[in-house]
Amino acid sequence: MSSEKIVEQINESAVPLIDANNLDAIINAIGDSDIVLLGEASHGTSEFYAWRAELSKKLIAEKGFSFIAVEGDWPSCYTLNRYIKQYAGAAPNAREALRDYNRWPTWMWANEEILQLTEWLHEYNAAKATKDKVGFYGIDVYSLWESMDEILKHLEKTGSPELETARKAFACFDPYNREPQNYGVSAAFLSEGCEDEVVKLLQDLQASRHQSDSSDEALLSDEINALVAVNAERYYRSMVRGGPESWNIRDHHMVEVLDRIKAYHGQSAKMIVWEHNTHIGDARATDMAEDGMVNVGQLVREKYGEEKIFAVGFGTHRGTVIASNQWGGEIMSMKVPEAMPGSWEDLMHRAGAFDKILLFDRKEPLFAETVGHRAIGVVYNPRHERGNYVPSVMSQRYDAFIHIDESKALSPLKQEVLHI
Repeated sequence: MSSEKIVEQINESAVPLIDANNLDAIINAIGDSDIVLLGEASHGTSEFYAWRAELSKKLIAEKGFSFIAVEGDWPSCYTLNRYIKQYAGAAPNAREALRDYNRWPTWMWANEEILQLTEWLHEYNAAKATKDKVGFYGIDVYSLWESMDEILKHLEKTGSPELETARKAFACFDPYNREPQNYGVSAAFLSEGCEDEVVKLLQDLQASRHQSDSSDEALLSDEINALVAVNAERYYRSMVRGGPESWNIRDHHMVEVLDRIKAYHGQSAKMIVWEHNTHIGDARATDMAEDGMVNVGQLVREKYGEEKIFAVGFGTHRGTVIASNQWGGEIMSMKVPEAMPGSWEDLMHRAGAFDKILLFDRKEPLFAETVGHRAIGVVYNPRHERGNYVPSVMSQRYDAFIHIDESKALSPLKQEVLHI
């Protein structure tokens, strides 16, 4: 790899990122794409959230995008969705609209950056007709028990004929005390799964929505929560076996949820997706493909066509980040060390120690070389930095890239942050 030539090419191609007006370069490049994927190199960097919010505002206000879908749980995101759409009985203010983000890692969505976006979306929707209000949804698979709780709550409230089917399906999970690991082991090795029960419930709820007023978003919510139950059951059952299957189930689930939300809003609906780079950057441009893994970025390109998709990756050279040193552990503000020499983040830094936007030209061979690209998870150990880099062909993984030279940790709303 000729790193100096890549740095020179970045210098020629990149533009400084100073304020929201600079984002017009990306907005113009998006053109007629109706699925915009906005990544992040960590789940705890303020600038990633803030710039995604600014891009999303422009896409909504200037290009008529219909909803934002995020790497979050459907039930807690639907509470926020009800607030920004001003549904009867919704939370009274933006801070209360974030109250249901109480499952670890809480900081991913219960933070000041999302609070500000929530207030903007609420105000934007105020003058819109119900059918034109912008939505906010969670598309992840982890909320098995929370989703079951929400289904039962709504079916009981409406006196739905599907209530008994739901009770029977969810009773199957009672012996596992809301512990996914316990369920996964039992289903994978003892053949004591609940798949048939939750699949039948999903089919019944789907049929019920299509037979009634499909404009009632609460019915869509029941259906998606049931889909979470189906795919979470499969996810936890596969997770204990190891291998790529659980990852693939999760990303296939996220695409299926996107499809159902898009269908609800109408096939002409345009969507914005916020997820980690490892989900939105095309897996085929990384070593994930060698391990038999797919992701959202790959799947939506295959389903909808390359011309319909625009993916923006994010990264940072150094700074601070919110993460933890173990799953379920304390929330910490950690130092992100300077990027490793020769990595993508190092090359972007060497092209100028300032924030910048790079639009990829896929005909440029220098951007088709494989380089290490940093990925930070909710569990992070800066001392083991070498293992955080994903070999990537950047111009195939993304359509554009936003580089933050020195980033800072985001601001969680709830728990105290330990600074290390």
